[in-house]
Amino acid sequence: MRWLTLYARSRQVPASAAAVVLIALATWALNHNGAGPMDLGIAVLILTANVTAASVGLGGPDVALERTAAIRWAPRRAAHALLAGAVAGAALLAAQAAGAELAPATLVVRDSAGLIGLAALGAVLCGAQAAWALPTGWLMVTLLVPALPGTAGQVIDWMISPPGTAAATATALALLVTGTGLYAVAGPRQ
Repeated sequence: MRWLTLYARSRQVPASAAAVVLIALATWALNHNGAGPMDLGIAVLILTANVTAASVGLGGPDVALERTAAIRWAPRRAAHALLAGAVAGAALLAAQAAGAELAPATLVVRDSAGLIGLAALGAVLCGAQAAWALPTGWLMVTLLVPALPGTAGQVIDWMISPPGTAAATATALALLVTGTGLYAVAGPRQ
């Protein structure tokens, strides 16, 4: 159990968890009075903030040391990324269960999976310190660029596409599998 505690501390899990809890509490506080459903873009922004807070721990303080360790990192990295995505989505669902009207649960699950895949891919391409860049950048494109028609628009705007949209679900799943797979195998960039 000691290795798990050391791992969590080296990955800044307590600070990330505190940030996710604060985001969930702020979400609930701002929307628990029954003012009606929240704009989907705002709900996705909150989910992206959760994933961004969790993405800080996708790399340790010394990447070179991790590459020389005599343990298998791939399963630990994959589990870390998947757990971070699950916690980010669960925090939003918990705020919703406490009375805030945010987004359908299927959309939260789909988006948290795709966003953590993007964050893991960001850790591989940019390093753990900048893993937040890909999810945040894609969110900005989604919210600020006018939607394209057809399947291309559904792929680009997968975060705000209605639940059950096949192209959006496939995009989120592809991002999850690609990002988590590459992160598990390669680890964060130095």
